[in-house]
Amino acid sequence: MASKLLHRHIREQLKDLVEILQDPSPPPLCLPSTSGTPGSLDPSHLVGPQSCFPSQKEVTHDSLVVGAIENAFQLMDEQMARERHGHQVEGGCCALVVVYLLGKVYVANAGDSRAIIVRNGEIIPMSREFTPETERQRLQLLGFLKPELLGGEFTHLEFPRRVQPKELGQRMLYRDQNMTGWAYKKIELEDLRFPLVCGEGKKARVMATIGVTRGLGDHNLKVCTSSLPIKPFLSCFPEVQVYDLTQYEHCPDDVLVLGTDGLWDVTSDCEVAATVDRVLSTYEPNDPSRYTALAQALVLGARGTPRDRGWRLPNNKLGSGDDISVFIIPLGGPGSYS
Repeated sequence: MASKLLHRHIREQLKDLVEILQDPSPPPLCLPSTSGTPGSLDPSHLVGPQSCFPSQKEVTHDSLVVGAIENAFQLMDEQMARERHGHQVEGGCCALVVVYLLGKVYVANAGDSRAIIVRNGEIIPMSREFTPETERQRLQLLGFLKPELLGGEFTHLEFPRRVQPKELGQRMLYRDQNMTGWAYKKIELEDLRFPLVCGEGKKARVMATIGVTRGLGDHNLKVCTSSLPIKPFLSCFPEVQVYDLTQYEHCPDDVLVLGTDGLWDVTSDCEVAATVDRVLSTYEPNDPSRYTALAQALVLGARGTPRDRGWRLPNNKLGSGDDISVFIIPLGGPGSYS
């Protein structure tokens, strides 16, 4: 559903911005109201402190595009919520989106996929993953502010391991929503509850259920053996990073690599960059099939080859058991981005 409709939501959100983005002057603070829309308030009756607004806040064109993409993700998630019953839309998905607009690339990520630019051998990260570990403090803050979401079954505090009943009254290491380090606290009865965020790495989970904290859907997801909904802790909003193509002269070997976690679980950024160099160097710069061959090489490299004990990588480690999807987008070539 997201692959068929998300780009349409993005297009609709950007349509109203076309003229504004092409105008070099700052974006207007307000747009004219649609014809026939009555005013609901008399401005003369609105009184408030003026000292808070000494001047108008500067808004860039980039931030308008970012806001349009963010709105599109939210509208996609709301549509999934509305239609999940009639269309049997269950589960959820991550989303990694690239928008090319007026010489710039906007990379929006909600989930644990990843995008990097490989430019002249240099690696430029264009996203970050959203997992229970990377978003621990946001999750803990929500659990602290709205304890009813924890249902008396979970604690928003994190401990190095599960607290045991025999440790009541002892002092144990912990951290809360405000902390990046660790401190000691006296163990109380509430601390025996299951932690909101538990596990490490790929085994980290929210409410012992899901290992990704941003994405689309999952409106019906419940805690295992419980009726507690997990959706309030999941965000549909992406983080958007901007890359200006006009600030660098790109060659045909400069590419944007998009991959699901099945690629990155077993392949580092440096290994991907090495594969980019190895594969593209075997093709002529004007051969369009070189980018398809690169995507295929990355997928097959992460999958491994079948052996006696399953699919294995060259280092004999297990190949990726997750879905592996890869896009290669060339950044250089004929023409200009100006």
